[in-house]
Amino acid sequence: MIFVTVGTQLPFDRLIQIVDEFSETSNVEVKGQIGLGAYQPKNIDWKRFYDPDELDRAFDESTVLVSHAGMGSIINGIRLRKPIILFPRLSSLGEHRNDHQLDTLESFNGVEGVYIAKNKKELLAYLNSYSSLSPPIGLKSPERDELCKYIMAQV
Repeated sequence: MIFVTVGTQLPFDRLIQIVDEFSETSNVEVKGQIGLGAYQPKNIDWKRFYDPDELDRAFDESTVLVSHAGMGSIINGIRLRKPIILFPRLSSLGEHRNDHQLDTLESFNGVEGVYIAKNKKELLAYLNSYSSLSPPIGLKSPERDELCKYIMAQV
């Protein structure tokens, strides 16, 4: 199952429309948290908002996550080791107050399991190859492990 989320603060109809378009011709189950956008999907199972337990379950059950470039969704995707496709809101399209989501994308550029789509064509390409996307390695890293060993040796 592919799970798409726009977070809880702002609508993101452009993302939902693209994923809904993909879902129309794919055989994969797609669920979404669509927020307060005007667009209502025709091909995906959606809710405006999931309660926290439902959201956790949707993240757990998903094969791939698709999200705005929001930190909560990114961290959950990495923590759960779910491939996550990021698609930023753009201020030039009235989707956000500024373009900090583009900066967020740059911060995650090259992170294993995090896929950056800056336009519809790139997003559809990732969606069409969703089953071959590699998951992130999680929040552990060799550096973190070394730091933990060092701290424990000091105690």
